[in-house]
Amino acid sequence: MGSEGENRVRKPRILCLHGFRTSGEILKTQIHKWPQSVLKNFDLVFVDAPFPCQGKSDVEGIFDPPYYEWFQFNKEFTEYTNFDECLQYVEDCMIKHGPFDGLLGFSQGAILSAALPGLQEKGVALKKVPKVKFLIIVGGAMFRSPSLAEKAYSSPIGCPSLHFLGETDFLKEYGNELLKSCVDPVVIHHPKGHTIPRLDDKSQKTMMDFIERIQRDI
Repeated sequence: MGSEGENRVRKPRILCLHGFRTSGEILKTQIHKWPQSVLKNFDLVFVDAPFPCQGKSDVEGIFDPPYYEWFQFNKEFTEYTNFDECLQYVEDCMIKHGPFDGLLGFSQGAILSAALPGLQEKGVALKKVPKVKFLIIVGGAMFRSPSLAEKAYSSPIGCPSLHFLGETDFLKEYGNELLKSCVDPVVIHHPKGHTIPRLDDKSQKTMMDFIERIQRDI
């Protein structure tokens, strides 16, 4: 009887969006710091961003190339290049590898992930795929372009969201700002910087509670 019950719990399928000038393979390596007891609850799909890296990658010498980026931006992070192409590419990935229940993003992938439910609700993105049901955001922030922010965050982000905030992350204050746009965010604080942290006992429990919650919703 036990195994039948387990089979009824469908694993949430998650599209994983990597950080700036890294790759799907690199994110996979970073995520595998998490214990198997957590990872076995997800069906994770890792893809590369659409654009080859257009400059030096911060992970050179740590992880092997090739490196990719989701879109390009100015120094103030207020103007974005190739953003519409990026949105189309994400939707194509979701059609090809989906259907997906949620998104997991790190860094540039987290900023993109957190904006997608709002853009989907406004009919600006992901029009041909099911609604994003939850988010896992590691080292995230909000877009600063007023026109994009208006579309992405004018309504609160209503789906369940889990956020990792690093004590020394240079994006920490922006990650906190993003929380204010979420209806019911769950937060895991960790002592590290802009990275995907290992899970201690407390954060592992928070994560397992979040998994249970999203499994009820999908």
